[in-house]
Amino acid sequence: MNLSQLAGTGRQPGSPLQVALPGNGVLNIVRWLRILPGHRYVGCAEWNGRTVLAKLMVGSKARRHYQLERRGALLLAEQQLLTPALLAEGWQDGEGGWLIFDWLDHAKSLWDAWRAVETDVMLSDGQRGVLGEALELIARMHARGIWQADLHLDNLLRAGGQLFVVDGGGVKAEAPGTPLSRERVLKNLGMFFAQLPAEIDPFIEELLVHYLFANSEHALPLEALLKDIYKTRAWRLNDYLKKVARDCSLFSARSGAFGAQVVRRDEEAALQAVLADPNTSIARGELLKDGGSATVASIDSNGRSLLIKRYNIKDPLHWLKRFWRPSRAWHSWIEGNRLDFLGIATPRLLAVIESRWLWLRGPAWLITDLLSGEDIIARFRPYVDSCPPERELSALDRLFAALIRERVSHGDLKGHNLFWEQGRWALIDLDAVQQHGSDASFARAYAKDRARFLRNWPADSALHRLLDQRLPAVPGTSIED
Repeated sequence: MNLSQLAGTGRQPGSPLQVALPGNGVLNIVRWLRILPGHRYVGCAEWNGRTVLAKLMVGSKARRHYQLERRGALLLAEQQLLTPALLAEGWQDGEGGWLIFDWLDHAKSLWDAWRAVETDVMLSDGQRGVLGEALELIARMHARGIWQADLHLDNLLRAGGQLFVVDGGGVKAEAPGTPLSRERVLKNLGMFFAQLPAEIDPFIEELLVHYLFANSEHALPLEALLKDIYKTRAWRLNDYLKKVARDCSLFSARSGAFGAQVVRRDEEAALQAVLADPNTSIARGELLKDGGSATVASIDSNGRSLLIKRYNIKDPLHWLKRFWRPSRAWHSWIEGNRLDFLGIATPRLLAVIESRWLWLRGPAWLITDLLSGEDIIARFRPYVDSCPPERELSALDRLFAALIRERVSHGDLKGHNLFWEQGRWALIDLDAVQQHGSDASFARAYAKDRARFLRNWPADSALHRLLDQRLPAVPGTSIED
């Protein structure tokens, strides 16, 4: 296969696969690592008897992508920053371009390292180690006059006890060899911190010490940096919420007059039978709830426990109230992905389906992973007259702090909607979740959430009194206000 033929394979070029490179022999693709269909294909390959990383650029934007990747890789090498060696590169008119890099054996991204410690209490030694290592490398890049425009922990790889920068396509320069301007430093650091949980913000000034040890060219005013962080976070959230409703690398989506469906692309193959007939899957599963407005069942899908929630249409009057607006399944899909993006735990959302007739909405289905933990009613039952474990109380503190920080209300915070899962409290039943645009609207909604949460236990119980004292009450959140 040549590059022009590769461009026609879409998202599934298959592997193993041989790709002929004019003047550079044949690449034997072992597995694909990233695919931007019709544009860029990145894979682990065998070439001239060695394992390599191959980046293949095709399509109408191939020349631009090729030039950016090549220039970025050369910039990193010229400025003596660790990056995989560029072994071969080339361009063929009418075909596309290729870049072949040395393969880093046993490489792990700092993102993987962060995931191993992200549920620790902020700022743990493990978290400090990961972020400090990243900031030191970023500082060395800035001191050499370059920055990574697509800066995130996945582009920093540990291998052989050293830290490498990858993805030359995002590498930019002001004046190579001369330290970056303070404005550019702040913007780039703003992008870096914006991709971390907002819980990290109180510790940013402390973390900047790692950066300043490696590059003290500029004073870094915290207020200006935080401004860039908040601006970037808002942009990233809006951009992500657009992706959850359209066809892209993360999601497979279709929408039309007679139905809509969005599914995580990496789950699509495994969910084919469920997506084709969710009602049959519900009928074969274990019924958890069979109410008028919703039917909920747990199912087994290829040995994996899933939950399907069908939002029913009770009668013609109910249909008249619902057909013209997004279904509750769709709302839960959007808001669940919002929570996940904001670092607020919820079951992994897998797919959403809306039944339509000439765009008029009917029943809808939401498919998620099934949580295996206990809800907070069961979890705290032994402690109604005593004190729950501090770890679980601290996790509850973190949940409520996140809801306040992000101005998110749940709308029905009964105990059965809060599950202990992998060291965190996860929210379910997201039909009424809302991120508020103003402090005033959030304050009232939060007061109702807090009051409903406390009503899970008798007002005269020790647990109720403890939680009432412990959970923050935002100024102005009295229900009577």
